[in-house]
Amino acid sequence: MKRLIISAGIFMSFLPFLLISGCSLSPKNKINADPSKTVVMWHWLTDKEDALNELAREYYEKTGVYVKMEVFAPSEAYNQKIIASAQTNTLPEIYGILGSKRDFANFVKAGHVLKLDSYMEKNNQEWKGRFFPEALKSVSFVSGNEFGVESGIYGVPIDVINIQYIYNKKIFREAGLDPQNPPQTLDEFLAAVEAVKKAGYQGLVSGFSEPWLIDCMASNFAWNIMGEEKMIATYRGDVPYTDPDWIKVFSIIERMARAGVFASGVVIKSNKDAELEFALEKDAFAFNGSWAVHVYKDMNPEIEIGIILPPKVSNANPRGVWGGAGTWFAVNAKSDKSQMAVEFLNWLTQKEQQVRLAKETLSIPAVRGCLESVPEELKGFLSGMKYVYHPRNFPVQEDSVVVEAFDKGLQSIITGEKTAKQVAEEVQKVKARQMEKKRQKQNNTAS
Repeated sequence: MKRLIISAGIFMSFLPFLLISGCSLSPKNKINADPSKTVVMWHWLTDKEDALNELAREYYEKTGVYVKMEVFAPSEAYNQKIIASAQTNTLPEIYGILGSKRDFANFVKAGHVLKLDSYMEKNNQEWKGRFFPEALKSVSFVSGNEFGVESGIYGVPIDVINIQYIYNKKIFREAGLDPQNPPQTLDEFLAAVEAVKKAGYQGLVSGFSEPWLIDCMASNFAWNIMGEEKMIATYRGDVPYTDPDWIKVFSIIERMARAGVFASGVVIKSNKDAELEFALEKDAFAFNGSWAVHVYKDMNPEIEIGIILPPKVSNANPRGVWGGAGTWFAVNAKSDKSQMAVEFLNWLTQKEQQVRLAKETLSIPAVRGCLESVPEELKGFLSGMKYVYHPRNFPVQEDSVVVEAFDKGLQSIITGEKTAKQVAEEVQKVKARQMEKKRQKQNNTAS
C-alpha cells in the first residue's frame, strides 16, 4: 500500500489547534442537504470564507449539490490536519495542499489526488483553456519530472498571484513625480528613489528576512539579463555563478544598496512588518505580491497604490515576475463523490464566479479575460500575468543548499558586508561542492 511521505520540515508533532475549526455556514443559514449530494471542502482562507460560503449556497440552489465549506486556520494548523487526514484516509472531497512541490508529489503518489486531464480537455479543452498557463503549470507535473509523478494536471487554481513593485501615488506626488508615469528602467527607478528620499521618505521596503523574497528580486533580474535557458543551465551545473551575467545580477543589487534604495533594516524585516510599514506610508516602494493589495487596504483604506514590473536592466530578454497559482484545490481520488467535486470546481472557475471572488476578496482571477471587470488596484497585477514564470516550474531545480548561499549572499550585499564579486565566488564554491556530493552519491549507488 502506498503511504504518504512528507518532508520533515512540514510534518511536525500534532500541536493543539489554535484554529477556527470546521466552521461552515452559520446556523441561521444552515442547509439541510441530502448527504448523498453533499461534498466537503476544506480550506484555511479566512479572508475568503464569506465569499466561498455564499458561492456554495448559490451552487446548491442551482444544482442541488451542497458543498460544505469547512475552514481550519491558521495555515500551519490546516497543514497539519490534511497531513494527518491523509495518513488515515479521511481527506474530504476537495482540499488544498500547502508546502513544496515535493509534498504535492507525495500526495499524488499516495493516491490522494485525482488526475484532471480528462476533465480539463473535454469540449476542445474548454476548461483548460480558461486558465493562465503559469497557473496550470503550478498544479501540473511534466513528463520525466524529478518526483516520478505521472505527467498531468492535478489541481484547480481559483486565483493567481505574482510579485511586482508597488508604489505609493501620494508620495510620488509629494516628491514631484508623476504617478501615471512610474519608472520603467533601473536608472529611472534610482532617480525616483532619490526624489522620494529628498521628500522625506524611504525608498523600497520588503520582508528580506524571508529569503525567498530577495531570491525573487534577483531571479527577476536574471530572467531579464540571461533568460530561462541560461538560468536552467546554471541550476544544472553547466553555467557557473561567476559567469558575467550572474555577476551583473549581483552587481545590480549592489548598485541599489549603494544608492540607498532599501529601507532601514530591510534584511531583518519580516514581510508582515514590511507590509505594515508600507501601509503606514513610510516608504515609496514595496516589493511584494498581489495578496498585499488586500493587506494594505485593510490597514489603510485611503492608501493609493500603483503596480510596476521590475526595472528593466537589459534588452536581451523580456522582463519577468515570479507567479503562478495562488490558491488551488485538489480532488480526492479516493472519494466516490469526486465527479461532483470536479463539477463544482469547474463552476467556481467560470468567469462570473471568478470576477465575484476578485471583487469581494481582492484576489486575481485564475482565468483570463477578466481585466475590465476587476478592481482597479488589481489591474496592474493582472496585466503582469503575461510576464509570469517561476523557477519551481523549471525542469531542473537548484540545490537547496546553493539557494541558501545565494540568498544569504544577497543579504550580505545589501548590508555592505560583501561585494557582488565575492558573493558570486562564494555561491559557486557551494555549487561545486554540492555537485561533487551528488556525483559521489550517484557513483556509490551505481556501484
